Amino acid sequence: MFSDLLKDPNFTLNKLKLDSFKLTGQCCKIVASVLQLPNTRLIELDMSDNELQDSRVMLLSNGLKSPNCQLEILRLSSCEVTDEGCGYLASALRSNPSHLRELDLSDNYLIKSGGKMLSDLLKDPNCKLNTLKLCCCGVTDEGCGYLASALRSNPSHLRELDLSRNKLGNSGVKIICDGLKDPNCTLNTLKLCRCEVTDEGCGYLASALRSNPSHLRELELSGNNLGGSGLKMLSDLLKDPNCTLNTLKLQGCGVTDEGCGYLASALRSNPSHLRELDLSYNNLGNSGLKIISDLLKDPNFTLNTLRLCRCEVTDEGCGYLASALRSNPSHLRELELSGNNLGGSGLKMLSDLLKDPNCTLNTLKYVLWHF
Repeated sequence: MFSDLLKDPNFTLNKLKLDSFKLTGQCCKIVASVLQLPNTRLIELDMSDNELQDSRVMLLSNGLKSPNCQLEILRLSSCEVTDEGCGYLASALRSNPSHLRELDLSDNYLIKSGGKMLSDLLKDPNCKLNTLKLCCCGVTDEGCGYLASALRSNPSHLRELDLSRNKLGNSGVKIICDGLKDPNCTLNTLKLCRCEVTDEGCGYLASALRSNPSHLRELELSGNNLGGSGLKMLSDLLKDPNCTLNTLKLQGCGVTDEGCGYLASALRSNPSHLRELDLSYNNLGNSGLKIISDLLKDPNFTLNTLRLCRCEVTDEGCGYLASALRSNPSHLRELELSGNNLGGSGLKMLSDLLKDPNCTLNTLKYVLWHF
């Protein structure tokens, strides 16, 4: 009945979510047939968390090949796809390359030739893919080499690359950075969470982004042990007037008050670009928060989102924040302090701040977590 509805020319479905549906081969055939309809309006398809495996991805690819297919977003995370299935997808998208904008293959087993096939697809001048998500796909140095080659291709349409939870290490990051340095690379979002990057890898990133600083807007390095020297190299990058990074996410990176000092110094030198800073799950304590709060007082600093979950902040730190935001109330819109042990006095200071007519904070998140 549902398959008949999908094929009805009067039914104008444009988004279909089938994640965690235990899809069969027959279901994949039906979806493929819908993608081939002359009047199809389907532009977003999510089939994540299904045991599709390569055989069912092959069936789906038959729909993707169709010149009638208008799909722009395809999500196949956790579908037990291997290099073979990646080959079917790459072949299909090369046959009909002009529509797909986002492809999510996270949590699949693309360890060997999958990276090369995707890279070859990205090099196709007709390919308009701008978002590629490959979290936890077993990407190695070899895979990084293929992707870096794609970033150097002309024209490169890719704008977002997510390689989080792959064991890239510093050697893999160095290879990706060789791609970032190329003037043809126009990537604006790079996510490298939990990729075993250290201060050495930070050095490669900082050097690459200094060489080609005008495109990257968001950098996520959460879950990597960057250390003080890594933070200093990133901070030196932020000082560069050509750096236009507006989102920096450093959850659980071992940032201390020393790292806060480097960041504050950098952002005071070049205060106008950064809009979101996430320092959650770092042991900043009140001393680190005081350094960040002093930065927030600067009228030229235009941060609008600050996340500080589980940063060992107490009432004392709340006092620093409230004072800073009263001094420079016009920019910060979102503040997250969940998981910190704030007492009654700290919450009162935040409450009084919200009552201030000059305060423009519109989102304050605080949940006390118990472990």
